[in-house]
Amino acid sequence: MDSRPISFSDYLDLLRRNRNMRLLWAAQVISEIGDWFYTVAIYSLLLEYTGSAKSIALAFTLQVLPQFFSSPTAGVINDRLSRRRVMIFADFARAGIVACMLLVRGPSMVPLLYALLFLETIQWALFEPARTATIPNITSNGDVMTGNALSSITWSFNFAIGSSLGGVIAAFFGREVVFGLNALSFVVSGLLIQRMRYEEPHLTDLPPFRIRDLFDFQPILEGLRYVRSDAKLAATMFVKAGLGLVGANWVILPVLGREAFPVARTGGSADEAATLGMSVLLGARGVGAILGPVIAGYIAGRRPGRLRGAIVVGFLMASAGYLTLSAVRDPWQAAAAVAFAHAGTSITWVFSTTLLQLCTDDKFRGRVFSVEFGFSVLMMSVMSSGAGALIDRGASPFDAAAMTGIVMLIPAAAWLFALRLWRSP
Repeated sequence: MDSRPISFSDYLDLLRRNRNMRLLWAAQVISEIGDWFYTVAIYSLLLEYTGSAKSIALAFTLQVLPQFFSSPTAGVINDRLSRRRVMIFADFARAGIVACMLLVRGPSMVPLLYALLFLETIQWALFEPARTATIPNITSNGDVMTGNALSSITWSFNFAIGSSLGGVIAAFFGREVVFGLNALSFVVSGLLIQRMRYEEPHLTDLPPFRIRDLFDFQPILEGLRYVRSDAKLAATMFVKAGLGLVGANWVILPVLGREAFPVARTGGSADEAATLGMSVLLGARGVGAILGPVIAGYIAGRRPGRLRGAIVVGFLMASAGYLTLSAVRDPWQAAAAVAFAHAGTSITWVFSTTLLQLCTDDKFRGRVFSVEFGFSVLMMSVMSSGAGALIDRGASPFDAAAMTGIVMLIPAAAWLFALRLWRSP
């Protein structure tokens, strides 16, 4: 693997000369900004209609947990069908699902919102492993790390911009505008992916796909045997499950933004101040996630040993950031702590993804990444649900942040132990 550090010009060069990467990147920018627009709107809507932290925990669980149960099937689909077509289908389906959120007009319609979140997550479970597995097919080995870092930086930028602007637009123009823009973003994303042209080696010599193949567990068992045959691959695949332990932040940050750090404006309502407070903390999360891979990517370059070492640093940064968040009471100090923590989580996410792509055979990538995402979102769901229940029972969100910081020491220690696999003969 190339040992040069990754510079800003490398990202620009990749986009300039690689049409497929350029189209996939543009689709990601448009659809993810729309996603983060509507996330803030959903959380503020639920707190307004229910007044319960558990409602946010349930919403987040419905946004991620279905992937755990659908990941085996999603993995088989992505290894048996064109991943490009899977992404297009998922985008157009999500456009229709999000458009239906315009029907949610009062507390009595909250169950409909939950159902739509569940359906949207099923489509995300199809789309995200396909997108991740596609990057090695449209980049050369030397560009895989650059493509992954660019993807993560873009996700983080979209998160920062979408979360910040989403709160502002929801406060000033209403949630209906936010839902409409998000639905439109999926349509544009699907149209961009339609224009991609590239080889998909996993389709070579495959028999025609049949519906009953979805209920054939042999490909799933084959994938499990493949992972079990390589301890290093298995250890890398579970890094994101460790990251899932920070999933309580999806409850902690909205509650802190609403209750501890609202951002008031002259003539604005309390609900607007709460929505803007959420946007500040969620935007800080995105800023940190932008800076983490940029700085760490330049230092670590493309060297696998350094990538593995940086994963530990990322876990420790997340722990330190949330312990700091639990102790501060100034909104800008809180934002800085959140940014530092998620600079760490982003480093761990990008580097583990790159290592996994490089050591996984293409015909297994759909199943491997589906299972990887599945265990990650399972842990996120457990942690966010637990945080919501604790806060509703009277625990302070600051205490929940402290617990999150302590818990993040567990995956740091586990990965340090796993590194001995690479030191063994």
